Amino acid sequence: MATRTLRLDIVSDIVCPWCVIGLANLETALAATGEDVPVEITFHPLQLNPGLPPEGEATADNMARKYGITPEQARSRGGGVKAAAQEAGVVMAGRPQRLYDTFDAHRLLHWSRVQGRQRALKHALFGAYFEQGHNVSDREVLADAAKAAGLDRQQAVTILARGDYSAEVHDDEIEWRSEGITSVPTIVVDREFVISGAQPPERIERALRKLSAR
Repeated sequence: MATRTLRLDIVSDIVCPWCVIGLANLETALAATGEDVPVEITFHPLQLNPGLPPEGEATADNMARKYGITPEQARSRGGGVKAAAQEAGVVMAGRPQRLYDTFDAHRLLHWSRVQGRQRALKHALFGAYFEQGHNVSDREVLADAAKAAGLDRQQAVTILARGDYSAEVHDDEIEWRSEGITSVPTIVVDREFVISGAQPPERIERALRKLSAR
């Protein structure tokens, strides 16, 4: 009997630590399932901090503003992220203590999907932010990430300058929000089943095997 391919729509952002941890955990689960559970992965945008200025905003100040806590309280909340990242094998040594607007990054991700390099670009963008500490709203940084993902750097520069895929990213985010997706990362399987948050690899593996066997 032919094995059914699962469609995985991953709604996430670039500067979200749980998104990079969640992707690492998913890929560990996929390595365990192997050919038993073929999947087709598409990344979709859900910006956590749209409209930030070019210089970004300090993470602690951002959390304090959002959740009504002090910057000191916000800084003390990083322990869970560090432990989960270490367990997932995710490097965050260069993670800046600033958040940035990610709209342009999502525009390139939309383009890279057409080019068949979307997951590679997602990894390159995560690396630029969490490992190298770069400002991922800076278009030179984004063009370098595109090149690292095997895409044409000059074409990336042109796309960013012209504003290509702005409407597509905007509409894609509205569509997923209208489906009730308000937090990241969220994996939607076959447009029906939802895996919320950065779940452990073994839990993701069990869910995918169960859904594939339906």
